Amino acid sequence: MNPKIAIIAGSKRSGSHNKRLAMEAARLLGKTDVKLTLLDLADYPMPIYDGDDEAERGIHENGMRLAERIARQDGLLIVSPEYNSSVPPILKNAIDWASRVRRIEGRPVQPFKGLVVALASISPGQGGGMKGLEAWRPIMRSVGAEVITTQCAVPHAGQAFDEEGALADDAMRLRFDAMLESLIDVSRSLARTHDQF
Repeated sequence: MNPKIAIIAGSKRSGSHNKRLAMEAARLLGKTDVKLTLLDLADYPMPIYDGDDEAERGIHENGMRLAERIARQDGLLIVSPEYNSSVPPILKNAIDWASRVRRIEGRPVQPFKGLVVALASISPGQGGGMKGLEAWRPIMRSVGAEVITTQCAVPHAGQAFDEEGALADDAMRLRFDAMLESLIDVSRSLARTHDQF
């Protein structure tokens, strides 16, 4: 079975190192048997989540669209910058909206339940965004995702890539490859049922 895996970067910035790392993950996953989906936050603009807003107007349209895309996946790679030792608000907000979805095409669904999630980051600093990744773990578990242990935090972002866009450091490249392999393997073994809608 070919697992369905999506990649989402936690930044919309055009020069984002995390978007660049997400594209490298897409290149590597493109060489495997996975069915790959790239999700760009620029395609899903949403207001800050507010319970009163939801009660008055319902789930935001882009929250519904994102939830549907996620619900059709077996796995998700989050490539996220670290903001003040935590998560970027734009991606957290998107997940907050998507997690409120309970029905898609008239059928009950929880978009993140059983979804296999891998975490990666890249940062100019020595930590590589590790604190942000640790902050993502309880968030994703709280919405029902299965977060794999293997993760990758790439330091010194300015020197991290070679001319072709691959990770320049051999050890870091092996760590990144191992994380992707784990995501594929666990997504395949825990594949979700997609005939639910």
